[in-house]
Amino acid sequence: MSWIKFLGTAGARFVVIKQVRASGGIWLNLDDTNVLIDPGPGALVRCISSKPKLDPMSLDAIILTHRHLDHCNDINIMIEAMTNGGFKQRGTIFTPRDAVEKDPVILEYVRKNVEKIRFLQEKECYTIGNISFSTPVKHVHGVETYGLNIYGKNISISLISDTQYFDNLESYYTGDILIINVVRLTDKPGVEHLTLKDAEKIFSINRPKLGILTHFGMTMLRAKPWEMAEKLSSKLGIKIIAAGDGMKINIDKYRRDKIKNNF
Repeated sequence: MSWIKFLGTAGARFVVIKQVRASGGIWLNLDDTNVLIDPGPGALVRCISSKPKLDPMSLDAIILTHRHLDHCNDINIMIEAMTNGGFKQRGTIFTPRDAVEKDPVILEYVRKNVEKIRFLQEKECYTIGNISFSTPVKHVHGVETYGLNIYGKNISISLISDTQYFDNLESYYTGDILIINVVRLTDKPGVEHLTLKDAEKIFSINRPKLGILTHFGMTMLRAKPWEMAEKLSSKLGIKIIAAGDGMKINIDKYRRDKIKNNF
């Protein structure tokens, strides 16, 4: 079985620093390929405390969508864990370039422990084991940020990472499973994050087989995101759920008989 496990669903600084929700990122197991996306604070602890445990030594890659701490805080310890403390050079890191340049979040001494570091760029495609992914467009988020379109056998999974809504954002992320980081319940000037209304618009246009809300800020948590997801499902006629810490999604349920072109 292929699956997605949410090691954390916290978004925005106060939910993270108070650990109202966990912030460990997303573990993807797809077609015998293991990828950790955005290992925020507590990622290693969440891996070890998962039932069954998630072994970092089984990771094929770690992807950072951007360098903010709620997405990258545990990147260095996860590299240490993935490479058996640096004694086994293995794995690939995919990251925006600014994460290793001035004021790097990926420390220089751990970089030598991985087989490769690949820098993400707009409209590029990458391969990890038996899967591939693309970064179709640069997001509007203050630092270099990308969402992901991930392709396995007869399945596509899109992740819209942190961004302000911009024209035609939804056209870049048309996966069978569509995960959206929804930090805000309503818009706030100067805050470059998606709102519940933005998510509704994206789901209504793209109509994925499964829509998932995650990465919640305080306004979303106070509004009870599981109730918001249920209301959206009823309104749009699409299966939409709110992710919870530790939630595991069976990907195989959403595979197609045939898949459209990946890129």
